[in-house]
Amino acid sequence: MTVRVLIVDDQALFREALATLLEVQPGIDVVGEAANGEEAVRLCAELRPDVALMDLRMPVLDGIAATARIRAEQPGVRVLALTTFDDDEDVFAALRAGAVGYLLKDVSSTRLVEALVAAERGESVLQPSVAAKLVARVARLPAETPRPLVTPLSERELEVVRLLADGRSNREIAKTLFLAEGTVKNLVTSVLSKLQVRDRTQAALRAKELGLF
Repeated sequence: MTVRVLIVDDQALFREALATLLEVQPGIDVVGEAANGEEAVRLCAELRPDVALMDLRMPVLDGIAATARIRAEQPGVRVLALTTFDDDEDVFAALRAGAVGYLLKDVSSTRLVEALVAAERGESVLQPSVAAKLVARVARLPAETPRPLVTPLSERELEVVRLLADGRSNREIAKTLFLAEGTVKNLVTSVLSKLQVRDRTQAALRAKELGLF
């Protein structure tokens, strides 16, 4: 299966280099480039990429505002933030706007391709440092009595949710736990159901609230 990618960044040289890098990767098809958020919104409507690889700080319309508009107008397009900055406000604003993941520009090409494939499937993909920020923010929230789980997580599911909190993709979890990727996908689905959350990021936060790691 080919993942159709739109690259959004105001630096032309970076866009061109990234497009060249991704075009030689199996299963990745760069369908377009945008220099700002306004162009990204328009091209997402025209090209319907699977994933918009979104810088955050751009002229005309920034990446956070563009992400919110894309998620509202083209809900089938996943937005994956790719930026130089990992300060708290950028991280949480991007995730609140609907980005499925957040990576820094020093990410390896292998990790980036894995993240694009995971994002196309709707998986949350977080840089480990970003995942740590989310967990840390939850730890600073006022203590509340968490709702107990109706069905407790199994030992294997606990291992999975701890790796989710580290920002691992299904493929990385499978390698770590010596499981098939399909098995991990089923375990993640079970974890989301038991924790009564919609996505992997919320699963990590809920597990933290419950003191599961």
